[in-house]
Amino acid sequence: MSKSIKIDGKILSRPRYSEIISNEALQFIQEIHEKFNSKRLELLNERKKRQKAIDNGEKLDFLIETKKIREESWKIKNIPKDLLKRQVEITGPPVPKKMFISALNSGADCYMTDFEDSLTPTFDNLMQGQLNLKDAINRKIDFTDQKSGKKYKLNEKIAVLIVRPRGLHLDEKNVKVGDERVSGTFFDLGLALFHNAKKLIENGSGPYFYLPKLEHYLECRLLNDLISFCEKKLGLVIGTVKVTVLIETINAVFQMDEFLWELRDHIVGLNAGRWDYLFSYQKVYRNTQKVILPDRSKVNMFVPFMSNYNKLLVNTCHKRGAFGMGGMSAQVIAKANPKEINDRALAGVKKDKERELVQGNDGAWVAHPSLVEPVKSIFEKNFKGPNQLNKFNNQKINRRDLLTEPKIDNAITESGVRENLNEGIEYLAFWIIGTGCCVVNYLMADAATCEVSRAQLWVWLKYKVKLDDGRILDEKLIDKLIEDELDKIKKRFVTWKKNTGDSSLDHVSFDLAAKTFRDMITKENFDDFLTLPLYEKV
Repeated sequence: MSKSIKIDGKILSRPRYSEIISNEALQFIQEIHEKFNSKRLELLNERKKRQKAIDNGEKLDFLIETKKIREESWKIKNIPKDLLKRQVEITGPPVPKKMFISALNSGADCYMTDFEDSLTPTFDNLMQGQLNLKDAINRKIDFTDQKSGKKYKLNEKIAVLIVRPRGLHLDEKNVKVGDERVSGTFFDLGLALFHNAKKLIENGSGPYFYLPKLEHYLECRLLNDLISFCEKKLGLVIGTVKVTVLIETINAVFQMDEFLWELRDHIVGLNAGRWDYLFSYQKVYRNTQKVILPDRSKVNMFVPFMSNYNKLLVNTCHKRGAFGMGGMSAQVIAKANPKEINDRALAGVKKDKERELVQGNDGAWVAHPSLVEPVKSIFEKNFKGPNQLNKFNNQKINRRDLLTEPKIDNAITESGVRENLNEGIEYLAFWIIGTGCCVVNYLMADAATCEVSRAQLWVWLKYKVKLDDGRILDEKLIDKLIEDELDKIKKRFVTWKKNTGDSSLDHVSFDLAAKTFRDMITKENFDDFLTLPLYEKV
């Protein structure tokens, strides 16, 4: 190898980290980097070119060059037995250990342990997450809560593990080959495979992944080549690794057949990543005044362009023998919540899952163990088998069906602005201290939900939208609303601390979060992802 892989020596000295970033593991990561990083960077540059073309008026549409793939009859390869039932998948970060064990024990069919949107990518978080993965797969993980004395250990039957690495756009700043940072995707996926693939197979399962933020079928080709390379290096049969791809960008929705084709040896399904999809929709069209979305509460999965996106996903997947997975239920049911909040949350979840059931989805996500049983009961009661692979909705979805956004007349309100500000400030406050998901207004928030808030506010300010009461949303008004919401947040947490006696959040800076979020929504140029500038600060 021409260049050596480098990592901070202080990091290497931390307890058990050398198990994960051993010389052999790092060599494996280096080989991946040297073979695939130049192509990754090329593809990321193509994203910028496509965005510029859209800014200049180019229209998104199904690709002419791949028409043959869409029209021909073909299927993906086999689906492993332990992935045939995915009616309820719980999602969450691989840390802390207590949350990780609880997710595996939740009763969900699968657990997507997330190194992406619900994890602040500090190196400690990443390493502890990889250790938790390894320990759980070897059934050597447990935890005792020092405060309550409660012990956490794995049940006999646990959820099937699926790992989501970081997207192609994210680097791992602590690991370099020469002067180049290693890709977060390469690092997370490579380490998970290197340490766990053979043990997972021995356990009767396999190495399974969720792949996020993909925008073009050539990116799928890159990842398929990378996975096949890893399989060969590790002595695995080609097709052992199985992936589900998140359709969470507006570019990707026009290439779902192509995604499945490029990954046909490895893919088992697509997932409707609704929050990132909504974010992508607003982000891609941020430079045209014609596309401005209303309050996020008004842009749910029952709105035609969002519903059509899911219908097309299901039909495309089932045509190819792949799963069409539904989206996230972000609600949190808790004993501490007011009864009316829990009742409303359950009613909303029931309505959304019944929609997914009718549209043919094979399962859906929940963000909290409290929703596993309610969602499972809906699917189990109505499914004739473990999935709905043979079910199709009859609607033919065209370009217009996917791109006709809701009207904004009187649909942007002060309440909607405040909701976005509240989520943005609270979420960033936790992200900055290393917690990548948290409960905001009785909903589980992560980077995807925060991105929606950020994109909407940036666009609304850019075009100085008129609120339903006639006022123009400008920086003067936004500063007043930020001041109000910041005061509410601080008072709420003071009360919470008084009632619980918990001082663990004393070091959280809501002032810093408010300043950071304000800078993001008022800056001239929109950051493609909030995690890009934030990552440099952790």
